[in-house]
Amino acid sequence: MTTQTFTWVPTVAGSSGDAMLLVRKAQFGDGYAQRAPDGLNNRSSSYNLTFIGDATKISAIMAFLDARAGGEAFYWTPLLRPQSLFTCEKYSEPTKDGNVYTMTAQFDQTFDTTSAT
Repeated sequence: MTTQTFTWVPTVAGSSGDAMLLVRKAQFGDGYAQRAPDGLNNRSSSYNLTFIGDATKISAIMAFLDARAGGEAFYWTPLLRPQSLFTCEKYSEPTKDGNVYTMTAQFDQTFDTTSAT
């Protein structure tokens, strides 16, 4: 089975992301600190995304995420970044306003290629 790609586009409003840079730090007594990147993949990203659409669109997004059960990675392309592997362990149940549904999802970057089948 090949790794699937998440193709739905989140809304810009209500979406945000964070970059985490892992650093090893040695603090010395005179106030001096020495820092170095920790590991090959010391930068990872996490995104809180908002999706708005009709029942068909939101149902398809939930089905895609449910099929991966939080453990299987998928490809997704963040803004201004290259396509990468992500997992989604958490998303909100949709809310409805007329015929429009809204949901949020948290995408966490992963480097574990074994979860990408």
